[in-house]
Amino acid sequence: MINLDDVDRQLIALLRDNARSSVVTLAKQLRVARATVQNRLTRLEMSGVIVGYTIRLKPAVEKHRIRALMSIVVEGNRAAEIVKVLRGHPNVAKIHSTNGRWDLVAELQADSLENFDRVLGAIRLIDGIVNTETSILLSTHKA
Repeated sequence: MINLDDVDRQLIALLRDNARSSVVTLAKQLRVARATVQNRLTRLEMSGVIVGYTIRLKPAVEKHRIRALMSIVVEGNRAAEIVKVLRGHPNVAKIHSTNGRWDLVAELQADSLENFDRVLGAIRLIDGIVNTETSILLSTHKA
């Protein structure tokens, strides 16, 4: 991992806001030379700090409008087994291992409350899951 300085962090923040910003625009906003921005982008990409660029859609456009976080307690040390099962589930967008009360946190998505209810029921029946708690995500704010 490389050490990030203030210019790197500002550059990343600008890209989070608009990953399609041109190098010239970024250079003007950062008050540095265009070559400086290009070199830093190349270094951040080559070192694996920046692993890709993406888009964000308006919630009304997305197929899976209902999103939630499910905190999961796993029996014994079966977390890897549960992760494999969850990875194959079409309504599981992300899986995080955690410490503390919960072993895993899964980001779920569904296109209706009825389907969301089915997803919750199916996941709760997975052998090795002891307990779950789910919170529906109402809105998301950019960091």
